[in-house]
Amino acid sequence: MSFSGMPFDDVRSLLEQIEAPDDNAATAMAQAFDRAGYAGETLGRLRALGVWLARTRRRVPPLIGKSGVALYAATHGFATEDADDPLAAQRARVDAVAAGAAAVSHLCVANDLSLNVFDLALDLPADDIRKGASLDERSCAATIAFGMEATAEGVDLLCVGAVGAQARAAASALLTALFEGGADVVDGADRVIVEGALSFHAGQLADPLEALRRLGGRDIAALTGAILAARAQGIPVVLDGVPALAAAAVLYRLSPDMISHCVLAGAGSSLEMWAAEKLELTPLLDLGFSGEEGCAGAIAVGLVKSAAALAGGVAEVAKRLG
Repeated sequence: MSFSGMPFDDVRSLLEQIEAPDDNAATAMAQAFDRAGYAGETLGRLRALGVWLARTRRRVPPLIGKSGVALYAATHGFATEDADDPLAAQRARVDAVAAGAAAVSHLCVANDLSLNVFDLALDLPADDIRKGASLDERSCAATIAFGMEATAEGVDLLCVGAVGAQARAAASALLTALFEGGADVVDGADRVIVEGALSFHAGQLADPLEALRRLGGRDIAALTGAILAARAQGIPVVLDGVPALAAAAVLYRLSPDMISHCVLAGAGSSLEMWAAEKLELTPLLDLGFSGEEGCAGAIAVGLVKSAAALAGGVAEVAKRLG
């Protein structure tokens, strides 16, 4: 595989420098569960989450303080069937989240989560992926870098997702390109867009970052940066929705270990279930969310926080027992 020597080289260099998760911390956490009397399947998946948190956070107990949800909003150069005016529809979604009126806003309050929605130049749609590349390489790399700022507030646990049906359609195209299949499980409203994009870019999607810039748009590029920054800093990530899965898939295709810090909130569609299987992720929830960006993630973050609190208590009990 040959590369262009353009800004994507910086992304690849960062991947090579990222520290591995701490298997010793995971082992120590598992042993703490055993000593405290919770061997085997007594605590079900909560034990597995506690061990995963210790491995990702590189510490026992895996303390979680500030937690948040980051949603990214962009526009694309194609229209979906859900809105006559994609820009107006996207602005309405962003305004609802920013005003605290969206469903995810209420769930973040309930779970003591910060909530940020990032307007990625809504007035400047990315190019139509059926007729050209969504972004050029420099713009895509710059947006990845912007997404990496999601961890700047000092969160210990982060949920990421995107806003809008256009993001879902672009993500569907990217997922089917990265894993060379799955078009049959793409939602019918998006399938025409996906098929047109894959036909236009045929033979040019082998490199995951190239596939991202051609198909992904600013929202998925920013999600990729957010997930990457969290991986570098040992911050657990909850993925919410198809766009977040597509961003994770870009990193997975570059190196499977790059999403070892991720869990999936839920899988409410056939495409999400298919992608989850490809990424070796098991959804935490099955609540039937469809199109309500961030909702499953906000609830799943609460579950992960509970697992962290449980792991902390177990570690203390194990310490006292010696």
